[in-house]
Amino acid sequence: MNLAQIQAILKADVLSGSEALEAKVVGVCACDLMSDVLSFAPPGALLLTGLTNPQVVRAADMAELAGVCVVRGKRPDPDTVALASEKGIPLLGTRHSLYEACGLLHGVGVPGCIGA
Repeated sequence: MNLAQIQAILKADVLSGSEALEAKVVGVCACDLMSDVLSFAPPGALLLTGLTNPQVVRAADMAELAGVCVVRGKRPDPDTVALASEKGIPLLGTRHSLYEACGLLHGVGVPGCIGA
C-alpha cells in the first residue's frame, strides 16, 4: 500500500509532501510518544498521531518513516509544516480519531508496528 491509497482511505488532506505520495508504507505506528516511535517504528512506516509539534517531524525523519498523519482534525502550525517540507516528509491530516484511523487501515490489511 502507498501513501496515496492511505490518504484516500482516511480522506486525509495533504499538508506537505504531495510529490511523495507514491511511497510504499510497510505498516502503521499509532503513537504520541516519540521515544516509542524511535524504538519501535520500522523505516517506511506511517505514523498516526495526535501531536502537531515539530518534534513529530524530527522523529519521523530520524526513524526514516514514510510519512505522518495527524488525527482528530488537528492542524500543525506553519513551522511544523515547513519543517516537514524541508525534510521531505509527507504530512497528512484526517478528521478521523486515532482509533478510527487505525481500524480503517487494519480493515484493509495494513499491518501495525510490533513493539517489544
